[in-house]
Amino acid sequence: MGEFIVEPIILTYHLLHFMYFRDSLKYSVMKKYILAFIISCITLNFYAQESSPSTYYFIRHAEKDRSDKTNKNPELTEKGNNRAKNWSIVFENVDFDLIYSTKYNRTIQTAEPTATKQNLEIQYYSPSHLNDEDFNLKTNGKTVLVVGHSNTTPQFVNDILGDLKYSDIDDKNNANLYILTVLGKTKNCVLIKVPYKK
Repeated sequence: MGEFIVEPIILTYHLLHFMYFRDSLKYSVMKKYILAFIISCITLNFYAQESSPSTYYFIRHAEKDRSDKTNKNPELTEKGNNRAKNWSIVFENVDFDLIYSTKYNRTIQTAEPTATKQNLEIQYYSPSHLNDEDFNLKTNGKTVLVVGHSNTTPQFVNDILGDLKYSDIDDKNNANLYILTVLGKTKNCVLIKVPYKK
């Protein structure tokens, strides 16, 4: 888990998302309480700010086909495709404004179920140009899903945070979810593992 800051906006935001992801996996009865809590937060004017936070959800691509070692652009395996579909279920209560992917089969196929369900066109970014000015302008104040790789995903998060907080993802790990919020000069990230079994 990332370190929580005391400010009510960020603390409340991460609490809601943490509860939601637990809910999507185990605790369906929590949904009505989360909704009520959101309404209460609005009533209490927790979000009375000059600008909206930028919220980023970073994931690595799902399991890829490793049968051909010479193939530099493999597609997802059956398990990978099922995990990609599961991400779309995990994110079903998150209203994304933008979805980004690198131009590789494995990342595109991971993003597609969520993009299709939310009727969004996938935007592409280069893994060699992370967190550039164009990305910052387009995603400012937006809710964004970014699908990347075992090295580029934590690097992207670190670039936004301005801190070398996260190391490369283990090659066998396709479950990491980084939720990063930016509100003015305040930046906060929480790491959640979302396991999936067929």
